[in-house]
This record gives sequence, C-alpha cells and structure tokens, in this order.
Amino acid sequence: MEQQKRPISILRHFVPTVLLLSAVFFIGCAFVVTGSKERISLWRVLRRSRMCETQWRPRGTETLPRGIVARTSDYEMRSLSGKGNKKNSKTSMSLLAIAAGIKQKESVNKIVKKFPPSDFVVMLFHYDGVVDAWRDLEWSAYAIHVSAINQTKWWFAKRFLHPDIISDYAYVFLWDEDLGVDNFNGKRYISIVKEEGLEVSQPALDPDLSELHHHLTVRNNRTRVHRKIHKLISGGRKCDLNSTKPPCAGFVEMMAPVFSIASWRCAWHMIQNDLVHAWGVDFQLGYCGQGDPTKSIGIVDAEYIVHYGLPTLGGLVAKKTSSSLHQSAAREEVRNRSYVELEIFKNRWRSSVKDDDCWVDLLEQSK
Repeated sequence: MEQQKRPISILRHFVPTVLLLSAVFFIGCAFVVTGSKERISLWRVLRRSRMCETQWRPRGTETLPRGIVARTSDYEMRSLSGKGNKKNSKTSMSLLAIAAGIKQKESVNKIVKKFPPSDFVVMLFHYDGVVDAWRDLEWSAYAIHVSAINQTKWWFAKRFLHPDIISDYAYVFLWDEDLGVDNFNGKRYISIVKEEGLEVSQPALDPDLSELHHHLTVRNNRTRVHRKIHKLISGGRKCDLNSTKPPCAGFVEMMAPVFSIASWRCAWHMIQNDLVHAWGVDFQLGYCGQGDPTKSIGIVDAEYIVHYGLPTLGGLVAKKTSSSLHQSAAREEVRNRSYVELEIFKNRWRSSVKDDDCWVDLLEQSK
C-alpha cells in the first residue's frame, strides 16, 4: 500500500510544478514577444527619425507634408476659368528678359521677333514706367511686364528672376535693349549652345558696327564658336593658348549674356542686392560655368549681333530739363557709380575668399 501511495504523492507534487513552470514559460514568452515588438517599434521610430533628419525641407515648410510643397513656379499665364490651360513641359522652353524703355520700342520689337513664342517666354523690365504704349505689338499681350522707374537690368533680375521661379526654363537670355539682331536666330542659337556644351555664352559682336570693349567677344567669321583668343590686348597683356582667365578665356560681357538654368542659379546668388550695375560679376562667371570655364563658357560666332552702346541709363534723371548738358552730367554720374560698384564688388570678393575657411577654389585646383 505504501509503495502504491508513493507514486501518487510524487505525482501530486510534480503536476503543480509542471503547471507552474509552464505558466512561467508562457508568461516569459509573452514578455519576450512584447519586448521584441516594442524594440522593433522603437527601432522603426529611430530609423524614421534619422531618415527625416537627413531630409532637407525649405525654410517655412517644416510644418507641411512634403507632397504639398510647391518649391518652384513659372511665368505661364493661366486662364481664370481653367479652359485652355495645358500642362506643358518647359524644359524645352527658355526665357528672354530685356530691360526696355519706350524710346527703344522698335529695337526691342525686332529682338523679340527673333525668339519664336513656341520656344521662348518674353519678359520686359520697364525702367521708364511706360507699359501701355507697348500694347499695340502682337506679342505684348503674352509677355510679362514689370515696371520700376530708373532701375537697371540687374536690379530687376535679382528681384524677379529668382532661380526657383524660372527653374523650369532651359536658358535665360538677359539682354539689353540696344542690340541689332539681323544676323541672329534664337532657336538656332539654343541648338548651338546645347551641342557645344556652353553653360554661359553670348552672341559674338559685329566688329564693324558694335561698340567694343573686349577682344574676346568680337566675332570670328572662321569659327562657329570660340572660347579664347590669341593676341595682345589692352594693358600689354598677351592672350595665348595657355590663357585660362578673363578676359582671354572663360568670359562674356553683360549686355547679352545667356545662362543655362544651372549656371544662372549660381550667378543669381553672386549678383549683389545693392550693387545694381553688376560690374565685376562678369570676371567671376567662371565659377558658375559648371566645370572648366575654358570649355563651358564661350562666344557664338555663327549667331552674332550688334551692340550699339546707347547711353539710356541716367536719361530719366534729367528728363525734366531739355539741356543736353544736364543729361550728359546725369549719365556721367551713372558711369561713375558703376566704377564705384566695381571696386566694392572686388573688395567683397577678396574679403569673402579670405574669411571663408571652408571655401575651395575649384578653378585654381583644376589647373
């Protein structure tokens, strides 16, 4: 009897132990699973946090979901009713922006007609405040008109050609009004600069009819495009095959520059807000050439223009007087201010280079 009771007694102790161990096991497993889920959830949160930290958001959009942020714009006019609005890709379109006064209406009209509306958007900067007098031109209704009295092309460009607004356009033509275009075609010009890989360019100048300042921009009738010159220039400086700096190479003048949108994004930032004549910027455009400026900056000889060099700036200052002497004095003041701004810009460049410990001169490195 005692031998029979002993297994039963052992069983009575064993069963609760097994049940207790099973309960501990299952509870432990529950904690392990819950802990694993919590760790996985925490890992996902941390991973998302690190990923979001690396995502740059434009200032002011931090509280918005990324998909609703529209970072860019354009100058395409929209119908109020929505009819006729088309979602066109403007990667094949470019922008022509001209600083224009009503006295040069005929000249500007000829320029605009060289840029077909299927490929170009036209923008006029009215520095004399006259806008309505342009309405009789067939293209005027489709152009963008911006008016501010007695302001320069670069003043307008800094304020109304922000890279994010014009980022959908392939090239930016930022031209003066006093240009002859009998031997120029905008569409052919775009084709040439694309084939040649020019990021910054200008049409060559007719040497017989133009006001000339730099030998590099004079037309070479034996080439399609040229990027440097080989000759003795003013000041006794010699330009040769080894020349890599302006005005021997990597240089355009500022009366008719043409920028790719990538180079314009750089150039826009270099234009000083308070220096409205932009003198000195032309000598630093190599840094905006998106590579070797001796290759990416050039003069297009196949499509050339005339620069008449008309002294339009400063005329409005003295418009209340009929004295040509006063008008001449006003323009001389503008000229003097341009030289002052040149020295200011050069000093700012030198100071910026000296003070920026992180800046690397890529043009010097590439030599």
